[in-house]
Amino acid sequence: MQIEIWSVGKANESFMDAGIQHYLQKIQPYNPIQLQILNPSKKSAVLAPEALMKAEEELILKRLQPHHHLILLDERGKLLSSPEWASEFQGFMNRSTKTLVILIGGAFGVSDGIRARAQQCWSLSKLVFPHQLVRLIVAEQVYRAFSILHNSAYHHA
Repeated sequence: MQIEIWSVGKANESFMDAGIQHYLQKIQPYNPIQLQILNPSKKSAVLAPEALMKAEEELILKRLQPHHHLILLDERGKLLSSPEWASEFQGFMNRSTKTLVILIGGAFGVSDGIRARAQQCWSLSKLVFPHQLVRLIVAEQVYRAFSILHNSAYHHA
C-alpha cells in the first residue's frame, strides 16, 4: 500500500520540514509514503473563501484516481487513538488498498464535493492547528501506527 499525505498550502518552513522528513524516513522501512504539497494558483490569495475552496476542489479532484482511498482530516471528523490508527492501517492493508490518501485541506477547509468524495473523515483533535504542524503530526502518527503494528518500542501503551 502506498500512503500519500496531500496538503493544500505553502511549502514547509525549514524547521518543520526537518521534522516531517525525519518521520517520513522512519516510515519508509515499513511502508512507502510521500508528502505532496498542493499549491493553489498564485491568484488564490485574492479569492473569496468559497471561490478558493472551489479552486482547491478542482486541484484535488484532478489528482484523485479511482484506486485512491481518501481520508479527509477535519476537526469535526472521527477521533481515533493511535492504536485505532494502527488498526485502520492494518485494515487497509488487509483489503489490499492500493493508495491511501490522507488529505489536509486548505485554510478554509474543503468543499462539500471533497467531503462527499472522502471515504472517511478523521480528526486529530478538537483543536485547530496550522497546516505545517498538521503535516508533522500526521507523519508522526503514521510512524507510530506502523510502530504499533510491528511491536516497536516507540509506542508505549
